[in-house]
Amino acid sequence: MQATRLTLICHARTVAQKQARFGLEEPLDAGWLAQRPEAGHGYRNVRQLLCGPELRTRQTAVLFGAEPQVVQALADCDLGRWRGLSIDEVFTTEPQQLQAWLDDPEAAPHGGESVARLCRRVGDWLTSLQDKPGHLLAVTHPFVIRAALMNVLHCPATTFHRIDIEPLSAMELRFNGVWRLRAQESQA
Repeated sequence: MQATRLTLICHARTVAQKQARFGLEEPLDAGWLAQRPEAGHGYRNVRQLLCGPELRTRQTAVLFGAEPQVVQALADCDLGRWRGLSIDEVFTTEPQQLQAWLDDPEAAPHGGESVARLCRRVGDWLTSLQDKPGHLLAVTHPFVIRAALMNVLHCPATTFHRIDIEPLSAMELRFNGVWRLRAQESQA
């Protein structure tokens, strides 16, 4: 049986990311992207291109040369009233709530989705891919990629905030009876 190969790509940078703010429904940072004309060229032969529903993931997916299929499971974590705010702003106005969110994966003091709930959502999606052989490319968000790692490596959700995902970074997962994280060859 052919393995499922899933390449998760973080969307290109947005102005909110540049300013270290929680995500908004916003376009990509065009100036940043213009400095990366090669973006998307390495993944032109995928069986299926998937992306989250947000504008930033749809715009990034277009760089890969195919019409993407929007998948709700790839949506960014809903951070409720914290959307668009920086950690510093949240710390100033809601320090106890921020600390609860950082310490407890079940906490959702912002009124949105908890880290634990996000991890379950992404885990369910990964399970649905186990019988889909071939290469899939999914353009999504740093939080979704972190959640995928939590599931594949069976890490406790308390380690969620210890992972940094850079814009346009790629992570490859393979399923052939068990999910595995696969390191990729450097493009350097």
